Amino acid sequence: MAASTSLALVLAVCCCCCYAASVAPLSSADSSGEFLQCLAAGVPSQLVVTRGSSSFASVLASSVRNPRFLAPGTVRPLCVVTPTNASHVQAAVLCGRRHGVRLRVRSGGHDYEGLSYRSVRQEVFAVVDLAGLRSVRVNRRAATAWVDSGATVGEMYYAVAKADAGLAFPAGLCPTIGVGGHFSGGGIGMMMRKYGLSVDNVLDAMVVDANGRLLDKKAMGRDYFWALRGGGGESFGIVLSWKVRLVAVPRTVTVFNIQKTLAQGAVDAVTKWQTLAPAALPDELTIRVVVQNKQALFQSLYLGTCDQLLPVMGSRFPELGMTRADCREMSWLQSMVYINGGTSSTPVEVLLNRTTSLSVYTKNKSDYVKQAIPSASWEKIFPWFDGAAGAGLIILEPHGGRVGSIADGNTPYPHRSGVLYNIQYVAFWPTTTATPAVPDWIKNVHAFMEPFVTSNPRDAYVNYRDLDIGENAVAGGVTSYENGRVWGEKYFGAANFRRLALTKGKVDASDYFRNEQSIPPLVSTK
Repeated sequence: MAASTSLALVLAVCCCCCYAASVAPLSSADSSGEFLQCLAAGVPSQLVVTRGSSSFASVLASSVRNPRFLAPGTVRPLCVVTPTNASHVQAAVLCGRRHGVRLRVRSGGHDYEGLSYRSVRQEVFAVVDLAGLRSVRVNRRAATAWVDSGATVGEMYYAVAKADAGLAFPAGLCPTIGVGGHFSGGGIGMMMRKYGLSVDNVLDAMVVDANGRLLDKKAMGRDYFWALRGGGGESFGIVLSWKVRLVAVPRTVTVFNIQKTLAQGAVDAVTKWQTLAPAALPDELTIRVVVQNKQALFQSLYLGTCDQLLPVMGSRFPELGMTRADCREMSWLQSMVYINGGTSSTPVEVLLNRTTSLSVYTKNKSDYVKQAIPSASWEKIFPWFDGAAGAGLIILEPHGGRVGSIADGNTPYPHRSGVLYNIQYVAFWPTTTATPAVPDWIKNVHAFMEPFVTSNPRDAYVNYRDLDIGENAVAGGVTSYENGRVWGEKYFGAANFRRLALTKGKVDASDYFRNEQSIPPLVSTK
Protein backbone atom coordinates (compact mmCIF):
# COMPACT_ATOMS: atom_id res chain seq x y z
CA MET A 1 0.00 0.00 0.00
CA ALA A 2 1.30 3.47 -0.78
CA ALA A 3 2.27 5.35 2.35
CA SER A 4 2.14 9.09 2.90
CA THR A 5 4.47 11.17 5.02
CA SER A 6 3.44 10.66 8.63
CA LEU A 7 1.19 13.53 9.66
CA ALA A 8 2.52 13.37 13.18
CA LEU A 9 6.05 14.10 11.94
CA VAL A 10 5.05 17.20 10.00
CA LEU A 11 2.83 18.70 12.73
CA ALA A 12 5.51 20.89 14.27
CA VAL A 13 6.82 22.09 10.91
CA CYS A 14 3.37 22.79 9.47
CA CYS A 15 2.14 24.75 12.46
CA CYS A 16 5.04 27.16 12.07
CA CYS A 17 3.82 28.40 8.69
CA CYS A 18 0.21 29.08 9.70
CA TYR A 19 -1.43 32.44 10.25
CA ALA A 20 -4.97 33.77 10.26
CA ALA A 21 -6.11 34.11 6.66
CA SER A 22 -8.11 37.08 5.47
CA VAL A 23 -11.20 36.42 3.43
CA ALA A 24 -11.04 37.53 -0.20
CA PRO A 25 -14.11 38.12 -2.36
CA LEU A 26 -15.09 34.91 -4.17
CA SER A 27 -13.92 34.73 -7.08
CA SER A 28 -12.85 36.43 -10.36
CA ALA A 29 -10.87 35.20 -13.35
CA ASP A 30 -7.92 37.33 -12.21
CA SER A 31 -7.98 35.84 -8.72
CA SER A 32 -8.04 32.34 -10.24
CA GLY A 33 -4.67 32.99 -11.86
CA GLU A 34 -3.35 34.49 -8.64
CA PHE A 35 -4.59 31.44 -6.75
CA LEU A 36 -2.62 29.12 -9.04
CA GLN A 37 0.49 31.30 -8.67
CA CYS A 38 0.07 31.17 -4.89
CA LEU A 39 -0.22 27.38 -4.98
CA ALA A 40 3.01 27.14 -6.97
CA ALA A 41 4.88 28.60 -4.01
CA GLY A 42 3.63 25.99 -1.54
CA VAL A 43 2.77 22.88 -3.54
CA PRO A 44 5.04 21.06 -6.05
CA SER A 45 3.84 21.67 -9.59
CA GLN A 46 3.31 17.97 -10.32
CA LEU A 47 0.72 17.89 -7.50
CA VAL A 48 -1.44 20.64 -9.04
CA VAL A 49 -3.33 19.48 -12.14
CA THR A 50 -5.03 22.32 -14.01
CA ARG A 51 -7.68 22.23 -16.72
CA GLY A 52 -5.01 22.82 -19.34
CA SER A 53 -3.12 19.68 -18.37
CA SER A 54 -3.40 16.58 -20.56
CA SER A 55 -3.96 14.53 -17.40
CA PHE A 56 -6.73 16.73 -15.96
CA ALA A 57 -9.64 14.56 -17.18
CA SER A 58 -8.09 11.33 -15.92
CA VAL A 59 -7.11 12.79 -12.54
CA LEU A 60 -10.58 14.28 -12.06
CA ALA A 61 -12.21 10.96 -13.01
CA SER A 62 -9.85 8.86 -10.88
CA SER A 63 -12.09 9.02 -7.81
CA VAL A 64 -15.44 9.59 -9.48
CA ARG A 65 -17.85 6.74 -8.65
CA ASN A 66 -20.94 8.04 -10.45
CA PRO A 67 -20.39 8.97 -14.11
CA ARG A 68 -23.52 11.15 -14.07
CA PHE A 69 -21.21 13.85 -12.70
CA LEU A 70 -18.73 13.58 -15.56
CA ALA A 71 -21.35 14.51 -18.15
CA PRO A 72 -20.89 17.59 -20.37
CA GLY A 73 -22.14 20.70 -18.62
CA THR A 74 -21.00 19.62 -15.16
CA VAL A 75 -19.29 22.51 -13.35
CA ARG A 76 -15.70 21.35 -12.99
CA PRO A 77 -12.87 22.59 -10.78
CA LEU A 78 -10.20 25.08 -11.71
CA CYS A 79 -7.63 22.47 -10.71
CA VAL A 80 -7.14 19.31 -8.67
CA VAL A 81 -4.59 19.49 -5.85
CA THR A 82 -3.18 16.07 -4.91
CA PRO A 83 -1.32 16.66 -1.64
CA THR A 84 1.20 14.23 -0.18
CA ASN A 85 1.62 15.96 3.18
CA ALA A 86 -0.21 18.35 5.48
CA SER A 87 1.70 21.45 4.35
CA HIS A 88 0.26 21.09 0.83
CA VAL A 89 -3.27 21.11 2.22
CA GLN A 90 -2.51 24.13 4.39
CA ALA A 91 -1.11 25.98 1.37
CA ALA A 92 -4.28 25.23 -0.61
CA VAL A 93 -6.47 26.61 2.19
CA LEU A 94 -4.36 29.74 2.69
CA CYS A 95 -4.16 30.45 -1.05
CA GLY A 96 -7.88 29.80 -1.47
CA ARG A 97 -8.78 32.21 1.32
CA ARG A 98 -6.39 34.85 0.06
CA HIS A 99 -7.59 34.76 -3.54
CA GLY A 100 -11.25 33.88 -3.16
CA VAL A 101 -11.22 30.29 -4.46
CA ARG A 102 -13.24 27.76 -2.47
CA LEU A 103 -12.07 24.20 -1.96
CA ARG A 104 -13.99 20.96 -2.27
CA VAL A 105 -12.45 17.87 -0.74
CA ARG A 106 -12.70 14.21 -1.66
CA SER A 107 -11.20 11.05 -0.23
CA GLY A 108 -12.89 8.21 -2.12
CA GLY A 109 -15.39 9.91 -4.40
CA HIS A 110 -18.45 7.98 -3.19
CA ASP A 111 -20.32 11.19 -2.38
CA TYR A 112 -23.73 10.29 -3.85
CA GLU A 113 -24.27 13.79 -5.25
CA GLY A 114 -20.67 14.34 -6.32
CA LEU A 115 -20.36 17.50 -4.20
CA SER A 116 -16.77 16.66 -3.31
CA TYR A 117 -15.63 17.34 -6.88
CA ARG A 118 -18.35 19.29 -8.72
CA SER A 119 -20.59 22.28 -8.11
CA VAL A 120 -24.30 22.47 -8.84
CA ARG A 121 -24.02 26.20 -9.60
CA GLN A 122 -21.47 28.13 -11.61
CA GLU A 123 -18.52 29.04 -9.41
CA VAL A 124 -14.74 28.90 -9.40
CA PHE A 125 -13.40 26.25 -7.05
CA ALA A 126 -10.57 23.76 -6.65
CA VAL A 127 -10.60 20.13 -5.53
CA VAL A 128 -8.26 18.79 -2.88
CA ASP A 129 -8.00 15.06 -3.60
CA LEU A 130 -6.67 13.20 -0.56
CA ALA A 131 -5.90 9.92 -2.36
CA GLY A 132 -2.18 10.55 -1.84
CA LEU A 133 -2.67 10.67 1.93
CA ARG A 134 -3.63 7.08 2.63
CA SER A 135 -1.27 5.51 5.13
CA VAL A 136 -2.62 3.22 7.89
CA ARG A 137 -0.38 3.05 10.96
CA VAL A 138 -1.44 0.27 13.36
CA ASN A 139 -0.42 0.09 17.01
CA ARG A 140 -1.14 -3.55 17.91
CA ARG A 141 -0.25 -3.11 21.54
CA ALA A 142 -2.68 -0.23 22.09
CA ALA A 143 -5.24 -1.64 19.61
CA THR A 144 -5.38 1.71 17.82
CA ALA A 145 -4.52 3.02 14.38
CA TRP A 146 -3.97 6.35 12.66
CA VAL A 147 -5.77 6.18 9.31
CA ASP A 148 -5.33 8.90 6.70
CA SER A 149 -8.51 10.21 5.09
CA GLY A 150 -7.43 9.18 1.59
CA ALA A 151 -7.21 5.51 2.55
CA THR A 152 -10.11 3.39 1.41
CA VAL A 153 -12.09 1.22 3.77
CA GLY A 154 -10.61 -1.81 2.01
CA GLU A 155 -7.05 -0.56 2.52
CA MET A 156 -7.77 0.10 6.19
CA TYR A 157 -9.26 -3.38 6.72
CA TYR A 158 -6.32 -5.02 4.97
CA ALA A 159 -3.67 -3.13 6.94
CA VAL A 160 -5.34 -3.76 10.30
CA ALA A 161 -5.91 -7.48 9.72
CA LYS A 162 -2.40 -8.01 8.36
CA ALA A 163 -0.97 -6.35 11.48
CA ASP A 164 -3.12 -8.56 13.74
CA ALA A 165 -5.80 -10.99 12.55
CA GLY A 166 -7.54 -10.59 15.89
CA LEU A 167 -8.19 -6.87 15.31
CA ALA A 168 -10.68 -5.15 13.04
CA PHE A 169 -12.67 -1.92 12.71
CA PRO A 170 -16.44 -1.34 12.42
CA ALA A 171 -17.14 0.40 9.11
CA GLY A 172 -18.92 -0.13 5.78
CA LEU A 173 -18.79 -2.93 3.24
CA CYS A 174 -17.81 -1.20 0.00
CA PRO A 175 -13.99 -1.36 -0.10
CA THR A 176 -13.49 1.70 -2.33
CA ILE A 177 -15.20 4.14 0.08
CA GLY A 178 -12.76 6.78 1.28
CA VAL A 179 -12.23 6.83 5.04
CA GLY A 180 -12.53 10.63 5.22
CA GLY A 181 -16.04 10.84 3.85
CA HIS A 182 -17.22 7.64 5.55
CA PHE A 183 -16.18 8.77 9.03
CA SER A 184 -17.46 12.30 8.45
CA GLY A 185 -21.03 11.01 8.16
CA GLY A 186 -21.10 8.31 10.84
CA GLY A 187 -20.10 4.99 9.30
CA ILE A 188 -22.79 2.28 9.22
CA GLY A 189 -21.46 -1.28 9.00
CA MET A 190 -21.91 -4.96 9.79
CA MET A 191 -20.39 -4.70 13.28
CA MET A 192 -22.17 -1.58 14.50
CA ARG A 193 -24.57 -3.55 16.72
CA LYS A 194 -21.55 -4.94 18.58
CA TYR A 195 -19.19 -1.98 18.48
CA GLY A 196 -21.14 1.07 17.33
CA LEU A 197 -20.61 3.26 14.29
CA SER A 198 -17.18 4.13 12.92
CA VAL A 199 -17.38 7.56 14.60
CA ASP A 200 -18.13 5.97 17.96
CA ASN A 201 -14.60 4.57 17.76
CA VAL A 202 -12.74 7.71 16.67
CA LEU A 203 -10.30 8.86 19.37
CA ASP A 204 -8.54 11.79 17.73
CA ALA A 205 -8.22 13.60 14.42
CA MET A 206 -5.86 15.93 12.57
CA VAL A 207 -7.68 18.73 10.73
CA VAL A 208 -6.67 21.77 8.71
CA ASP A 209 -9.12 24.50 9.70
CA ALA A 210 -10.36 27.52 7.76
CA ASN A 211 -7.31 29.52 8.87
CA GLY A 212 -4.88 26.89 7.63
CA ARG A 213 -3.95 25.66 11.11
CA LEU A 214 -3.24 21.97 11.71
CA LEU A 215 -5.13 20.94 14.85
CA ASP A 216 -5.51 17.77 16.87
CA LYS A 217 -8.30 16.93 19.33
CA LYS A 218 -6.73 18.88 22.18
CA ALA A 219 -6.09 21.98 20.10
CA MET A 220 -9.45 22.03 18.32
CA GLY A 221 -11.62 21.68 21.43
CA ARG A 222 -14.63 19.62 22.40
CA ASP A 223 -17.30 21.03 20.07
CA TYR A 224 -15.07 20.98 17.00
CA PHE A 225 -14.07 17.35 17.62
CA TRP A 226 -17.72 16.45 18.22
CA ALA A 227 -18.76 18.03 14.90
CA LEU A 228 -16.13 16.20 12.86
CA ARG A 229 -17.40 12.79 14.03
CA GLY A 230 -20.56 12.59 11.93
CA GLY A 231 -21.40 16.19 11.03
CA GLY A 232 -20.90 15.61 7.31
CA GLY A 233 -17.85 16.36 5.19
CA GLU A 234 -16.63 19.71 3.86
CA SER A 235 -18.16 21.94 6.52
CA PHE A 236 -15.51 22.40 9.20
CA GLY A 237 -12.16 21.94 7.50
CA ILE A 238 -10.11 19.19 5.91
CA VAL A 239 -9.56 16.15 8.14
CA LEU A 240 -6.26 14.57 7.16
CA SER A 241 -6.11 11.64 9.54
CA TRP A 242 -8.13 9.84 12.21
CA LYS A 243 -7.00 7.93 15.29
CA VAL A 244 -9.36 4.99 15.79
CA ARG A 245 -9.96 2.34 18.42
CA LEU A 246 -9.61 -1.13 16.93
CA VAL A 247 -11.93 -3.91 18.07
CA ALA A 248 -11.44 -7.59 18.82
CA VAL A 249 -12.71 -10.24 16.42
CA PRO A 250 -12.36 -14.03 16.61
CA ARG A 251 -10.00 -15.80 14.23
CA THR A 252 -13.05 -17.52 12.68
CA VAL A 253 -16.29 -15.76 11.78
CA THR A 254 -19.34 -17.11 9.97
CA VAL A 255 -21.24 -15.60 7.06
CA PHE A 256 -24.26 -16.68 5.04
CA ASN A 257 -26.36 -15.50 2.12
CA ILE A 258 -29.90 -16.88 2.09
CA GLN A 259 -32.34 -15.78 -0.58
CA LYS A 260 -36.12 -16.00 -0.32
CA THR A 261 -38.62 -15.52 -3.12
CA LEU A 262 -42.20 -14.46 -2.51
CA ALA A 263 -43.28 -18.08 -2.91
CA GLN A 264 -40.69 -19.11 -0.31
CA GLY A 265 -42.01 -16.70 2.31
CA ALA A 266 -39.94 -13.58 1.70
CA VAL A 267 -42.67 -11.28 3.05
CA ASP A 268 -43.05 -13.20 6.32
CA ALA A 269 -39.28 -13.42 6.78
CA VAL A 270 -38.73 -9.67 6.27
CA THR A 271 -41.70 -8.84 8.50
CA LYS A 272 -40.20 -10.84 11.37
CA TRP A 273 -36.66 -9.61 10.66
CA GLN A 274 -37.72 -6.01 11.40
CA THR A 275 -38.01 -6.52 15.16
CA LEU A 276 -35.78 -9.57 15.49
CA ALA A 277 -32.55 -8.26 13.94
CA PRO A 278 -32.27 -5.03 15.96
CA ALA A 279 -33.31 -6.33 19.37
CA ALA A 280 -33.69 -10.11 19.70
CA LEU A 281 -30.42 -11.41 18.27
CA PRO A 282 -26.98 -11.40 19.93
CA ASP A 283 -24.98 -8.25 19.23
CA GLU A 284 -22.34 -10.50 17.62
CA LEU A 285 -24.87 -11.33 14.88
CA THR A 286 -25.88 -8.86 12.17
CA ILE A 287 -28.33 -9.77 9.42
CA ARG A 288 -29.08 -7.20 6.75
CA VAL A 289 -31.60 -7.57 3.91
CA VAL A 290 -31.35 -6.66 0.23
CA VAL A 291 -34.71 -6.55 -1.59
CA GLN A 292 -34.42 -6.78 -5.39
CA ASN A 293 -36.33 -8.47 -8.20
CA LYS A 294 -39.16 -9.23 -5.74
CA GLN A 295 -36.78 -11.36 -3.65
CA ALA A 296 -35.11 -10.85 -0.28
CA LEU A 297 -31.44 -11.70 0.25
CA PHE A 298 -30.47 -12.11 3.91
CA GLN A 299 -26.76 -11.43 4.43
CA SER A 300 -25.18 -12.18 7.78
CA LEU A 301 -21.94 -11.71 9.69
CA TYR A 302 -21.57 -13.64 12.95
CA LEU A 303 -18.55 -13.16 15.19
CA GLY A 304 -18.25 -16.84 15.99
CA THR A 305 -18.43 -20.33 14.49
CA CYS A 306 -21.18 -22.10 12.59
CA ASP A 307 -21.70 -24.48 15.51
CA GLN A 308 -22.42 -21.49 17.74
CA LEU A 309 -24.69 -19.81 15.19
CA LEU A 310 -26.92 -22.74 14.19
CA PRO A 311 -28.87 -23.06 17.48
CA VAL A 312 -29.41 -19.28 17.61
CA MET A 313 -30.90 -19.23 14.13
CA GLY A 314 -32.91 -22.39 14.73
CA SER A 315 -34.58 -21.04 17.86
CA ARG A 316 -34.98 -17.37 16.96
CA PHE A 317 -35.31 -17.22 13.17
CA PRO A 318 -36.57 -20.60 11.94
CA GLU A 319 -38.40 -18.85 9.07
CA LEU A 320 -35.07 -18.46 7.32
CA GLY A 321 -34.49 -22.22 7.31
CA MET A 322 -30.75 -21.89 7.81
CA THR A 323 -28.73 -25.12 7.75
CA ARG A 324 -25.06 -25.98 8.11
CA ALA A 325 -24.79 -25.95 4.30
CA ASP A 326 -25.48 -22.20 4.38
CA CYS A 327 -22.52 -21.49 6.69
CA ARG A 328 -19.24 -20.17 5.38
CA GLU A 329 -16.49 -19.98 8.00
CA MET A 330 -13.52 -17.69 7.29
CA SER A 331 -11.39 -14.90 8.69
CA TRP A 332 -12.98 -11.53 9.40
CA LEU A 333 -10.94 -9.99 6.57
CA GLN A 334 -12.19 -12.62 4.10
CA SER A 335 -15.76 -11.98 5.27
CA MET A 336 -15.50 -8.37 4.10
CA VAL A 337 -14.66 -9.69 0.63
CA TYR A 338 -17.38 -12.36 0.71
CA ILE A 339 -20.28 -10.14 1.79
CA ASN A 340 -19.31 -7.60 -0.85
CA GLY A 341 -19.84 -10.15 -3.61
CA GLY A 342 -16.71 -12.27 -3.46
CA THR A 343 -16.30 -15.95 -2.67
CA SER A 344 -14.49 -17.91 0.02
CA SER A 345 -11.50 -18.17 -2.30
CA THR A 346 -11.36 -14.58 -3.59
CA PRO A 347 -7.95 -13.12 -2.66
CA VAL A 348 -8.22 -10.55 0.12
CA GLU A 349 -5.94 -8.31 -1.94
CA VAL A 350 -9.00 -7.26 -3.94
CA LEU A 351 -9.66 -4.94 -1.00
CA LEU A 352 -6.71 -2.86 -2.19
CA ASN A 353 -8.24 -2.19 -5.61
CA ARG A 354 -9.27 1.47 -5.74
CA THR A 355 -10.89 1.38 -9.17
CA THR A 356 -14.61 1.06 -9.87
CA SER A 357 -16.66 0.76 -13.02
CA LEU A 358 -17.96 3.92 -14.67
CA SER A 359 -20.53 2.02 -16.71
CA VAL A 360 -23.52 2.64 -14.45
CA TYR A 361 -25.38 5.75 -13.33
CA THR A 362 -26.84 5.73 -9.82
CA LYS A 363 -29.27 7.68 -7.64
CA ASN A 364 -29.74 7.03 -3.91
CA LYS A 365 -32.12 7.95 -1.11
CA SER A 366 -32.55 6.89 2.51
CA ASP A 367 -35.04 6.46 5.36
CA TYR A 368 -35.25 5.27 8.96
CA VAL A 369 -37.90 2.97 10.42
CA LYS A 370 -39.01 3.01 14.06
CA GLN A 371 -42.23 0.99 13.80
CA ALA A 372 -42.32 -2.36 12.03
CA ILE A 373 -44.07 -2.33 8.67
CA PRO A 374 -47.03 -4.80 8.55
CA SER A 375 -46.78 -7.83 6.29
CA ALA A 376 -49.73 -6.61 4.22
CA SER A 377 -47.74 -3.46 3.40
CA TRP A 378 -44.64 -5.49 2.51
CA GLU A 379 -46.77 -7.35 -0.04
CA LYS A 380 -47.31 -3.96 -1.72
CA ILE A 381 -43.68 -2.89 -1.35
CA PHE A 382 -42.04 -5.92 -2.98
CA PRO A 383 -43.56 -5.36 -6.46
CA TRP A 384 -41.75 -2.03 -6.70
CA PHE A 385 -38.49 -4.00 -6.92
CA ASP A 386 -39.16 -6.18 -9.94
CA GLY A 387 -36.37 -4.83 -12.15
CA ALA A 388 -38.84 -3.37 -14.62
CA ALA A 389 -37.53 0.21 -14.73
CA GLY A 390 -33.81 -0.30 -15.24
CA ALA A 391 -32.81 -1.74 -11.88
CA GLY A 392 -33.48 -0.87 -8.29
CA LEU A 393 -33.15 -2.26 -4.79
CA ILE A 394 -33.31 -1.40 -1.12
CA ILE A 395 -30.83 -2.34 1.59
CA LEU A 396 -32.13 -2.69 5.15
CA GLU A 397 -29.46 -2.24 7.85
CA PRO A 398 -30.45 -3.21 11.44
CA HIS A 399 -29.66 -0.86 14.29
CA GLY A 400 -30.07 -1.66 17.99
CA GLY A 401 -27.27 -3.08 20.11
CA ARG A 402 -24.37 -0.73 20.77
CA VAL A 403 -25.35 1.82 18.12
CA GLY A 404 -28.80 2.17 19.68
CA SER A 405 -27.59 2.43 23.27
CA ILE A 406 -25.46 5.54 22.72
CA ALA A 407 -27.24 8.86 23.34
CA ASP A 408 -28.53 10.65 20.23
CA GLY A 409 -26.38 13.71 20.98
CA ASN A 410 -23.15 11.86 21.73
CA THR A 411 -22.16 12.42 18.10
CA PRO A 412 -23.97 14.34 15.34
CA TYR A 413 -25.45 11.01 14.12
CA PRO A 414 -28.90 11.10 15.82
CA HIS A 415 -30.58 7.94 14.53
CA ARG A 416 -30.11 5.76 17.58
CA SER A 417 -32.69 5.18 20.31
CA GLY A 418 -35.81 3.48 18.97
CA VAL A 419 -34.50 3.03 15.41
CA LEU A 420 -35.16 -0.45 14.03
CA TYR A 421 -33.28 -0.09 10.76
CA ASN A 422 -32.07 2.19 8.01
CA ILE A 423 -33.25 1.91 4.40
CA GLN A 424 -30.98 2.75 1.47
CA TYR A 425 -32.76 3.05 -1.89
CA VAL A 426 -30.57 2.47 -4.94
CA ALA A 427 -31.47 3.03 -8.59
CA PHE A 428 -28.93 2.22 -11.28
CA TRP A 429 -28.96 2.15 -15.05
CA PRO A 430 -26.35 1.71 -17.83
CA THR A 431 -24.57 4.77 -19.16
CA THR A 432 -25.21 3.43 -22.66
CA THR A 433 -28.98 3.62 -22.25
CA ALA A 434 -31.07 6.75 -21.91
CA THR A 435 -33.50 5.79 -19.15
CA PRO A 436 -34.87 9.00 -17.61
CA ALA A 437 -37.63 6.94 -15.98
CA VAL A 438 -35.22 5.47 -13.41
CA PRO A 439 -34.67 8.66 -11.36
CA ASP A 440 -38.43 9.19 -11.44
CA TRP A 441 -38.89 5.58 -10.30
CA ILE A 442 -36.79 6.02 -7.18
CA LYS A 443 -38.62 9.24 -6.32
CA ASN A 444 -41.91 7.41 -6.67
CA VAL A 445 -40.74 4.51 -4.48
CA HIS A 446 -39.56 6.98 -1.88
CA ALA A 447 -42.92 8.76 -1.95
CA PHE A 448 -44.77 5.42 -1.63
CA MET A 449 -42.76 4.57 1.49
CA GLU A 450 -43.61 7.79 3.31
CA PRO A 451 -46.36 6.32 5.56
CA PHE A 452 -44.02 3.62 6.86
CA VAL A 453 -40.97 5.62 7.92
CA THR A 454 -40.09 8.40 10.35
CA SER A 455 -41.82 11.75 10.00
CA ASN A 456 -41.56 15.35 11.23
CA PRO A 457 -38.84 15.21 10.11
CA ARG A 458 -38.50 12.33 7.70
CA ASP A 459 -35.01 11.26 8.75
CA ALA A 460 -32.21 10.63 6.26
CA TYR A 461 -28.58 9.49 6.45
CA VAL A 462 -26.03 12.16 5.52
CA ASN A 463 -23.67 9.56 4.00
CA TYR A 464 -26.44 8.78 1.49
CA ARG A 465 -26.55 12.42 0.48
CA ASP A 466 -29.66 13.44 -1.44
CA LEU A 467 -30.10 16.95 -2.87
CA ASP A 468 -33.82 16.29 -3.40
CA ILE A 469 -34.42 16.99 0.30
CA GLY A 470 -33.00 20.50 0.07
CA GLU A 471 -30.11 22.73 -0.95
CA ASN A 472 -28.43 25.67 0.72
CA ALA A 473 -29.25 29.26 -0.08
CA VAL A 474 -26.78 32.07 0.55
CA ALA A 475 -27.82 35.25 2.34
CA GLY A 476 -25.40 38.05 3.22
CA GLY A 477 -22.42 36.10 1.95
CA VAL A 478 -23.00 33.03 4.13
CA THR A 479 -25.29 30.02 4.03
CA SER A 480 -28.74 30.61 5.50
CA TYR A 481 -29.36 28.72 8.74
CA GLU A 482 -33.13 28.74 8.31
CA ASN A 483 -32.85 27.38 4.78
CA GLY A 484 -30.33 24.77 5.92
CA ARG A 485 -32.74 23.46 8.54
CA VAL A 486 -34.94 22.07 5.74
CA TRP A 487 -32.40 19.36 4.93
CA GLY A 488 -30.14 19.55 7.99
CA GLU A 489 -32.70 18.50 10.59
CA LYS A 490 -33.47 15.39 8.52
CA TYR A 491 -29.83 14.32 8.64
CA PHE A 492 -28.97 15.42 12.18
CA GLY A 493 -32.13 16.22 14.15
CA ALA A 494 -33.00 19.73 15.36
CA ALA A 495 -30.73 19.84 18.43
CA ASN A 496 -27.68 18.37 16.70
CA PHE A 497 -28.11 20.58 13.64
CA ARG A 498 -28.23 23.70 15.79
CA ARG A 499 -25.13 22.61 17.68
CA LEU A 500 -23.35 21.92 14.39
CA ALA A 501 -24.29 25.37 13.10
CA LEU A 502 -23.08 27.07 16.29
CA THR A 503 -19.80 25.17 16.01
CA LYS A 504 -19.51 26.23 12.39
CA GLY A 505 -20.04 29.82 13.54
CA LYS A 506 -17.07 29.46 15.90
CA VAL A 507 -14.60 27.76 13.55
CA ASP A 508 -15.61 29.07 10.09
CA ALA A 509 -17.89 32.07 10.55
CA SER A 510 -17.10 33.37 7.04
CA ASP A 511 -18.39 30.06 5.61
CA TYR A 512 -15.29 29.33 3.53
CA PHE A 513 -15.87 25.57 3.50
CA ARG A 514 -19.20 25.46 1.75
CA ASN A 515 -21.21 23.30 -0.64
CA GLU A 516 -24.87 22.68 -1.46
CA GLN A 517 -25.43 20.79 1.80
CA SER A 518 -22.74 22.13 4.12
CA ILE A 519 -23.50 23.24 7.66
CA PRO A 520 -24.38 26.97 7.81
CA PRO A 521 -22.66 29.18 10.38
CA LEU A 522 -24.81 30.32 13.29
CA VAL A 523 -23.21 32.88 15.59
CA SER A 524 -24.45 32.74 19.17
CA THR A 525 -25.89 35.97 20.59
CA LYS A 526 -24.99 34.98 24.16
